[in-house]
Amino acid sequence: MIKRIKHSLEHLIDKSSRNKTSIAEENLLNDFAFDQYQNSKWNETTMGNPDEVSQHIYEGIQLRIGKKKSFNPYLKYMAAASILFLVGLGFFFKPGFSVEKQLTFKTLDTPKSIQLNDGSKIYLAANSIFQYPEKFLGDERKVSLLKGNAFFEVAKDKTHPFIITSGEIKTRVVGTSFHIQLSKSKCEVIVVTGKVNVTSKGQSVDLVPNEEALFESQKLTKQLADKSYLVNWYNIDVTLNQTTLKQVITILQYKYGVSFQYDNAHVLAMPLTVFIKKDASLENVLEQINYITNLKFRVYGEIVKVD
Repeated sequence: MIKRIKHSLEHLIDKSSRNKTSIAEENLLNDFAFDQYQNSKWNETTMGNPDEVSQHIYEGIQLRIGKKKSFNPYLKYMAAASILFLVGLGFFFKPGFSVEKQLTFKTLDTPKSIQLNDGSKIYLAANSIFQYPEKFLGDERKVSLLKGNAFFEVAKDKTHPFIITSGEIKTRVVGTSFHIQLSKSKCEVIVVTGKVNVTSKGQSVDLVPNEEALFESQKLTKQLADKSYLVNWYNIDVTLNQTTLKQVITILQYKYGVSFQYDNAHVLAMPLTVFIKKDASLENVLEQINYITNLKFRVYGEIVKVD
């Protein structure tokens, strides 16, 4: 009986997410969610305030699907109601069950860092969004990189694995340091220290230092990482000696969350030496490159055009 109910709910929610439900089905979902939310017993001591829990999950849904997409009003209640419903069926009904309060950390035009309650440090690139719990609960430490790039220094805890969701992949570690670089077309995980497991859609790769996982076109592959990426260039001064403009641009893309547009691809092979201070603005770095190369780099929001 429980399985049939669960299957029916999942089926309707899936149809609703694809805008395939009828008006009657939408009303059924909305009525069920609101009824469960209103009538189920909620232990505020162990589970928190129901309105706050609903709102936090609701905001998380907004971040994940994007503000531009529309979604049905029952989701605001379904988030909390699904927990209540499972509690009513006997799931999760044990002392100590509680809901993690989710926080969101955003950066604008400069990288910033944050320390989590377990001691892990996250260095977030410019134009990035990171979501994490106010306090880790349960057997796993779960966080999400929703947009952009980050360098992770994860506090070691073998009994509580650290799991990062970034796009369509999950990265699992117990204590190590690595980059995650997320864009619309791909996601990369580059390991600096320790061991990392990366999974997506039934695919899995294990990584050690100097190795990289690339998820692109629904395929997960492993390869050697570029040595330039094996440092925390979000939080240290970096000198790139006699490297190519292409490599400099790549690092600037990751550090500042921008993309570059250029008409002449031949300039990418140009050799140069660049010093990037950890707290330097993108404009200051580009002024330095303009002076060295006689090129013109102009910033338009998250796009840099090369003339």
